[in-house]
Amino acid sequence: MSNVALVALACGLIIGLGSLGACIGIAMMGGKYLEASARQPELMNALQTKMFLLAGLIDAAFLIGVGIAMLFAFANPFGA
Repeated sequence: MSNVALVALACGLIIGLGSLGACIGIAMMGGKYLEASARQPELMNALQTKMFLLAGLIDAAFLIGVGIAMLFAFANPFGA
């Protein structure tokens, strides 16, 4: 296997596993938010603010991985 093929495989793994982790993380966080807001409805606004902040951070971690994968895909330092 050539270096270019390995870089393409690595980019696919970075994007695929990153998106899987982000989806699972956001789904778990959403479920916990619903549980917490059902237990204490008076805290729903504060919890919602924190949930959206964490959703942005989880999504940002995935997008950083996509950026690194695109860097390797288009500015490949390992191949021609």
